[in-house]
Amino acid sequence: MAFLRLSLHRCLLILLLALGGFLRLIDITDPPLDFHPTRQLRNAIVARGIYYKMQPQADPIQRELALTIARIPARYEPPIVETLSALTYLWIGGESIAIPRLYGTVFWLLAGLALYDLARRITRSPIAALLSSAYFLVLPFSVQASRSFQPDPLMTASAVIGIYFLFRWSEARTAEGAEGERWTRGRISASWRFALLAALSIGFSALVKIFIAWIVGGAAIAMVLFTLGRNAWRSRQMWSMLAVMVTPALLHYFVFHPERSSEYAVNWSLEMFTLLTSTDFYTKWLAFLGSLFGQTFLFLSLIGTVLMAQRGRALLIGLWTGYVLYGLSVPFQMYTHSYYHLQLTPIIALGLCPLIEIGARRASEEKRGWQMALIGLIVAGIGFQAWVARSILLSENFRGEPAYWERVGQSIPPRAQVIALTQDFGYRLMYYGWRRVTLWPIASGLAEVRGKTLNAEKVFAELAADKEYFLVTTFNQLEKQPDLKAILDQYAVAARGEGFVLYDLRRPKP
Repeated sequence: MAFLRLSLHRCLLILLLALGGFLRLIDITDPPLDFHPTRQLRNAIVARGIYYKMQPQADPIQRELALTIARIPARYEPPIVETLSALTYLWIGGESIAIPRLYGTVFWLLAGLALYDLARRITRSPIAALLSSAYFLVLPFSVQASRSFQPDPLMTASAVIGIYFLFRWSEARTAEGAEGERWTRGRISASWRFALLAALSIGFSALVKIFIAWIVGGAAIAMVLFTLGRNAWRSRQMWSMLAVMVTPALLHYFVFHPERSSEYAVNWSLEMFTLLTSTDFYTKWLAFLGSLFGQTFLFLSLIGTVLMAQRGRALLIGLWTGYVLYGLSVPFQMYTHSYYHLQLTPIIALGLCPLIEIGARRASEEKRGWQMALIGLIVAGIGFQAWVARSILLSENFRGEPAYWERVGQSIPPRAQVIALTQDFGYRLMYYGWRRVTLWPIASGLAEVRGKTLNAEKVFAELAADKEYFLVTTFNQLEKQPDLKAILDQYAVAARGEGFVLYDLRRPKP
């Protein structure tokens, strides 16, 4: 809006960043059970194993137990965030969930800065950049997901920064022409500088978590074709960017750990492709996105993509195309795992820019009173979303969970061989109760999608052959498996407490 002087824009951006940071630090020491606890506890377990491995004063028995538990979760991505957190644990003298949340907040705020300048360059409208940044920073889903202990906040933040440098490369390469390809000793052109920065950031994001490759790959292809056209294959910059972007993830996922990558591809992509043939999948996907981002904002962003200036439109089309291909590659997660959509947040925010720009131009023609009224409505809207985000974080208190799982862990003899029907793949018990267990399969929608039925007697005979105890902490799951319940009723109870029962498999009832 023209009536907002340019001198205010930086101050407003700082206020937005401060608001986004403040929201993410609310209840920062609460256990990581507020958002996809399975994934967060998995990272906490791995980080603790790294911490104890580096801790010289750690008790040898406790260190070995921490390392043993840390080897249980499947590892697909390199433990970058976990290692960073463990190093900080070592520095402060102990574990704290506040540390990874602080890192996630910092990553997201840095991405917010890049997003602001990218939006400003796309639209030439500071107010459009500010309001799209407000969506990115204050959206309740964004607040909750971006501070969670998992690789997705770092992945998304580094991708946003890489896309920003990619856009800057396109601008610089267009301005420099063929001269931009030259790299002489002592002088590097702006396009080469931005090309390398973009490639490093995008390559790092794909290393953090490979799925972002669909989206950043779509953006890179779109920008290269828009900037260089059909002669792109002749560009040294293009080939250099490709090599730097692809190499880190290629080495980690397909050279050093091919078995893990192929396992994930089979279990979560190939086995799920039948979902793509059902219209129900697409309606669930769209409805799920509406619950996270707001259906209206989603379609307004798509409209904004069409209205955007050519360079920005090419970028957004590449991003949207990459997102759709990504969603088709992991269909089950598209309507069950909200954090798989965190990287859509900056895409929607950028797509809103043209519509905000149009509204800002129209508002600049109004009298001061109406302009003030519009500002008041915008502030109220941002404030409401901030209040919702704050309320979600404070609505649940998990501070009693660690003590509960410690009691459950204490009921199990050390080094006992245990099967468990329990929450979150047993990670709550492993992390807070310091007990390693073998998991009993749960009845879930995933099993239905895969068409697998559980033969309780057969599975019990296989798992219980060398086990001493069977722990149950989720009784609704036990009720869903009457055959298992009938089997366990044949054994004596070794311990019972609020919310759990420990069966002694060595003592059948007479």
